[in-house]
Amino acid sequence: MTTTSQTPVAMTIAGSEATGGAGALADIKTFQALGVYGCLSLTCIVSFDPKNDWGHRVLPIDQQTLADQLEVNTTAYDLDAVKIGMLGSPDTIETVSATLRQQSPKNIVLDPVLICKGQEPGAALDTDKALTSKILPLADFVTPNHFESLSLSGMDQIDDVADLEEAARRIHERSGAAVLAKGGVRIEGPDAVDVFHDGETTEILSSPKIGEVAVAGAGCSLAAAVTAELAKGATPLQAARNAKAFVTRGIEARISSHAPFDTLKQVNEAS
Repeated sequence: MTTTSQTPVAMTIAGSEATGGAGALADIKTFQALGVYGCLSLTCIVSFDPKNDWGHRVLPIDQQTLADQLEVNTTAYDLDAVKIGMLGSPDTIETVSATLRQQSPKNIVLDPVLICKGQEPGAALDTDKALTSKILPLADFVTPNHFESLSLSGMDQIDDVADLEEAARRIHERSGAAVLAKGGVRIEGPDAVDVFHDGETTEILSSPKIGEVAVAGAGCSLAAAVTAELAKGATPLQAARNAKAFVTRGIEARISSHAPFDTLKQVNEAS
């Protein structure tokens, strides 16, 4: 099978979140909105528990099934970019890293989901260590949130933009990847601020805050938008800028529900 279309193709390696607000479903919708064909290698199935404070219930996909998905997607397509989201266990990390080392796809974007919700602390710590040792070195672009930036940078606190810049620099030095450190609504001030750093360029990306509470799916969609833009040939900095604008539009168009949070809606620039 060969790809005859000129449409860029991206794969997401992520979990399914049942409401459609985050994870693989958000990734695929983001790819579609940005003109990129998306395929999926599913790592786990996640559903909220409305009877238990909307906590996470996580069902891992068995490793052979995951390996089969990775095999068919890397065989069927000349992938223009790959996004890595929730992996959830050391076994899954090993399966994914083995494929990525063998295939060496272009433009690997890591959204480093650390301390997986729904896991016991010990298991979560094992997952974090495996992610940083086996997946982080393979990444070309990393999109940590506030908590993940603390963990990956080794900093004790990130309270302002200067701290976020320092975290982005440290994560780049550790990984060699371009970094988009997400401050969002967690940095005080009127703007939602993220910091891009690639070893040569540091740029602060900001837009006025839309509310003071994080919107579900914003982080997944930001990383997926970076992936889509890289797949289309954008530079890392331009991909970061375009992704920031995409997420801002999505927060403005957010979806409300009976859940205790709003969800980003993927909309393209023409919508």
